[in-house]
Amino acid sequence: MSQEKIRVIVAKPGLDGHDRGAKVVARALRDAGMEVIYTGLRQTPEMIAEAALQEDVDAVGLSVLSGAHMALVPRILELLKANGQDKVGVFIGGIIPDEDIPRLAEMGVAGVYGPGTRTDDIVQDIQKFAGQKS
Repeated sequence: MSQEKIRVIVAKPGLDGHDRGAKVVARALRDAGMEVIYTGLRQTPEMIAEAALQEDVDAVGLSVLSGAHMALVPRILELLKANGQDKVGVFIGGIIPDEDIPRLAEMGVAGVYGPGTRTDDIVQDIQKFAGQKS
C-alpha cells in the first residue's frame, strides 16, 4: 500500500534573514516522512506561489519574523488561488501578534505557530490537513 508523500514548501517571504526556525520545521517535516522543499531566504510572494505550482505541493509553510505577514500572506493566498491552488494549505510561523491570528484564519491560513510550538503539533496539523484534502 503505497501512499504519496505529503509535499510541503517551507519559505521565508520578505526581507527577514533569520531562518533557523524554518530549517527546524523543515527538518521535522522531512523526518516525519514528508517531501520538503526549502526555498531559502528573501522570497517574494510571486516566487513562493510559482514554486508551489511547479512542485505541486499540498502545503506551504511560511516563516515570517519581520512583521510583514499581513501584507505578504494575503498576496501569497491570492496568487495561489489565481494558480488554481485553492486547496493548498498555508501555514505560518514566526512572530505573529495574537490579534492577527483570527484575521489570518479568516483569510484561509490553516495554522499559525509562534515561538516554542512543538514541531510534532505542526507535523500533525499538516498531516491532518493533507488527509482532508485528498
